[in-house]
Amino acid sequence: MQMKVVKVLSLLTAVLLLTACGGGEGSASSQTPIDNNTPEPNPYIWEEATPESVGMDSSLISAAFDNAFADGTYTQAALVIKDNKLVYERYRGILRGEVSTMVNSLAADAAVVEETYGTRDRYSLASSWSTGKSFTSVLIAIAIEQGYIKSLQQSASDFIVEWADDERSQISIRNLLDMRSGLDLICFNVRTGQLGPCSDSGAGTGGSLVFSDNQMTACIDRQMAQRGVFHSWFGNIYESGYWVYSNCDTMVLGEILFRATGRDLQSFADINLFSKIGMQAYWWRDFDTNAQVDGNYLAYCCIDATPRDFAKFGQLLMNNGIWDDTQVVPSEYIDLIKNIVVDSVVAERYGGTMSYGLKFWTLLPAIQQDGTIYPPANKLYSTIGFDGQYIIMDFDNNLIVVRNSIYHPSLTITDERRMKINLGDRENTNHVFTLPGGVGLQTDSSFNVGALLYGITQSIDASSQ
Repeated sequence: MQMKVVKVLSLLTAVLLLTACGGGEGSASSQTPIDNNTPEPNPYIWEEATPESVGMDSSLISAAFDNAFADGTYTQAALVIKDNKLVYERYRGILRGEVSTMVNSLAADAAVVEETYGTRDRYSLASSWSTGKSFTSVLIAIAIEQGYIKSLQQSASDFIVEWADDERSQISIRNLLDMRSGLDLICFNVRTGQLGPCSDSGAGTGGSLVFSDNQMTACIDRQMAQRGVFHSWFGNIYESGYWVYSNCDTMVLGEILFRATGRDLQSFADINLFSKIGMQAYWWRDFDTNAQVDGNYLAYCCIDATPRDFAKFGQLLMNNGIWDDTQVVPSEYIDLIKNIVVDSVVAERYGGTMSYGLKFWTLLPAIQQDGTIYPPANKLYSTIGFDGQYIIMDFDNNLIVVRNSIYHPSLTITDERRMKINLGDRENTNHVFTLPGGVGLQTDSSFNVGALLYGITQSIDASSQ
């Protein structure tokens, strides 16, 4: 199998440069009901129930899932949890049209693609991309609760001492959490092979760190962005305090956690988060052998886990930070996350119809097929990752929706999750190969998160009529 994955990799062309980050026909699929006699590798907390038992219409959910799993959406998994009950889930591997796209775009072998991205089920791993940022945020909250960090207002320079003697000393932990650090956006320069300030508008996904063996040093060494001038990476005149989506801001938070606690992200999360909620997760590192623990953990992205385990994170937040009568995350921090619709509205973008704070989003309103605008502005909270990785929380309806795209980790250099992209030798590349963008496909997914959520919400409304 590993040799066949290498064959897929050898067919990938320089389209990898486009990766800036951060059931149905042709494959097996599964959905509820679930065989409860199948042994679980991890305990799950949810009672499995019918949609009707929690006031939802299963036919409308099924229709919404049909659209979300259609050929061309590249959807591997989606599930719905309502009132602490798992009421619907579905999984699938790659479909015929998606195979054809990979064959045509990458000159890939269809049989190899089908074997690599074939049948998926509830035990199959998905990857987080930037959903990992939200996990880093919660770990910061836990570190504050344990006394390693004083508060969100503490200067980041207390830990990143490289910032202590210049204007970067004014940057707080909260500024980094909210993507308002005021620091330059960092991108990979193909000509020099180095990370540095972005020089073009292709940085809309937070800056392309993934091509560097060392994804930390440039994030620490960057300077304050020049104010009052046009920056192509911002698309307008930039002023201090503006919201700029930056992978480096979160990467630095990982270093702050490391310096504050003496533990890397994986270890700190294993002890204080993953083990508490019964989650098995694998966090990617970069390839810098001299940093942290044989590599810098990628705080801005790239946790591999099952979709059900990702859902546990959403359930923890829905439970106000409590798990099995244990306060895992301070309830005050959950309140702050909910309050981003007040204090973290992104007024300089999208007409203020979206909020971003503490590494969480609210979903933008969109026009649905029947003309309805859904969701309402600043109403639904979510983690969001590249290629459509979502953990969506509707606190009013006690509803969690998780969606992940099709995934296969490329581990051809080492079986450790250590990211290394060799542009000149693609047969030796360790990377997060989600579909479609993670492999550089020249196509967009047709998945529509707003349509999925609207269909699920309609199922609640229909059952109450």
